[in-house]
Amino acid sequence: MSEVARNKSALTPFRPTPTPFLPEPETLRITEVFRSLQGETRRVGLPTVFVRLTGCPLRCRYCDTTYAFHGGRRMSLEEILMAVGQYATRYVTVTGGEPLAQPACLALLTRLCDAGYRVSLETGGALDISGVDARVMKVMDLKTPGSGEAHRNLYGNLRYLNERDEVKFVICDRNDYEWARARLRALALPCEVLFSPSHGQLDPALLADWVLADGLAVRFQIQLHKVLWGDVPGR
Repeated sequence: MSEVARNKSALTPFRPTPTPFLPEPETLRITEVFRSLQGETRRVGLPTVFVRLTGCPLRCRYCDTTYAFHGGRRMSLEEILMAVGQYATRYVTVTGGEPLAQPACLALLTRLCDAGYRVSLETGGALDISGVDARVMKVMDLKTPGSGEAHRNLYGNLRYLNERDEVKFVICDRNDYEWARARLRALALPCEVLFSPSHGQLDPALLADWVLADGLAVRFQIQLHKVLWGDVPGR
């Protein structure tokens, strides 16, 4: 090699072979993963794994999961599926907080469906549900005036519901009941409708009497898990 070639080689900077870019795994902030009996919906009483996501943009007056507003821990989708997989049940409910407040929730729902679980999503109805996997059963609130968040209802979500989904009204008082009854008649909801008394606020028997007196085609429900265990996180 000539002197000129040796000098040129010595001046050439070292450039390492680039490695393929590996994106960070998708993560979600999770409050808890636990098994219990499904306390609501048409699947009431079925052993179910609940994945409770952290955070919620709403502040309903009757909220019973305020402990999920903050905290939690970051988990990858793989870690969440492993946590779910330790329980012998085919039913999984993704809840919150408001699960759709975390964008990666959509990927989690799809991964759970791909793994063969029968998946339901509990959502407050204020965030767009159009991206939810079609295999997921959506249980969507329409917030009543008693919640303090009725102005946040995203009525455009109704077009993405089908006969497998459910709409839930949590009823706090007679005013809420009449509001929900009017929406029931005006909206022609495409799915099953749930009327649920706000726990500790409205006598369930009173709401049942109103439903029967008006002959409403709704499913009356109470929260089974609260009847069994009260307000205990993770039950």
